[in-house]
Amino acid sequence: MSLLAALGMPNASLVPIAGGDINQAFRVEHGDKRLFVKTHHAPPAGMFAAEARALEALAEAAEPGPICVPSVISVGPRHLALEWIGDRPIDPQANLAHRSTGRVAVDLGVGLAAIHRRTAPSFGWSEANWIGTLPQPNPSLTGAAEFFAEARIQAQLALGPQLPRGARGRLDQLCARLPDLLPDEPPALLHGDLWGGNWTTDASGRPWLYDPASYFGHREADLAMTRLFGGFPSDFYAAYNEALPLQPGFDERVDLWNLYPLLVHANLFGGGYGSQADAIARRYV
Repeated sequence: MSLLAALGMPNASLVPIAGGDINQAFRVEHGDKRLFVKTHHAPPAGMFAAEARALEALAEAAEPGPICVPSVISVGPRHLALEWIGDRPIDPQANLAHRSTGRVAVDLGVGLAAIHRRTAPSFGWSEANWIGTLPQPNPSLTGAAEFFAEARIQAQLALGPQLPRGARGRLDQLCARLPDLLPDEPPALLHGDLWGGNWTTDASGRPWLYDPASYFGHREADLAMTRLFGGFPSDFYAAYNEALPLQPGFDERVDLWNLYPLLVHANLFGGGYGSQADAIARRYV
């Protein structure tokens, strides 16, 4: 079945959208109706359905704050169709300028703090899900360090990323030290893949989040990832910390939390990501 047939819009037009390393993305147009659709030729079973449930959880937690989350229109084995983010700037440079304004950054920080206030009895999620196309196990565990070591670092190491000689042993040693290095907090609802490519604004300046890999984890993991690939606007961090202050020493823990996305990238893309993870481990063992 074609994508348009699966959407029930056989006469719509399909416009490819650039960007993304995992899925193909399209704008579907039919009259005055627009949808955003992403597809994968061979996704893991249930990948898009799990993402849809994460989007719905984020949308519920974000209300009535300033962050928007696109509504799920349709989900199938090979596609996820979402509400089109209306009138967002098409030109990437215009979008970058819009995103850097103080009000947008403040709204993003305040809105993320509101999402992080949503908590749960334990770390984890109601189901395993995916980050990219990699499995993301979400067992129910009671401690932040235990969850991060077992369900994040060790789970990625089990997939066999490209690492320098001896790195696996150093990362194992670091996992054993995490209870002394990471502060405990109640579990928070996380976006789970919060880098700069997974948020945008519309023409009215409202921030939108998408492409989550959600679970209940330590909120510092979300904040740390915002710094991994270029960072978010400075007003974002100030607004977040005013709304929901971080524990002392967060800046020194950023690299520890970013071991997870670095290992994810090492598994997905190879390259120097494994060496970056090893360089962090060497500082602690």
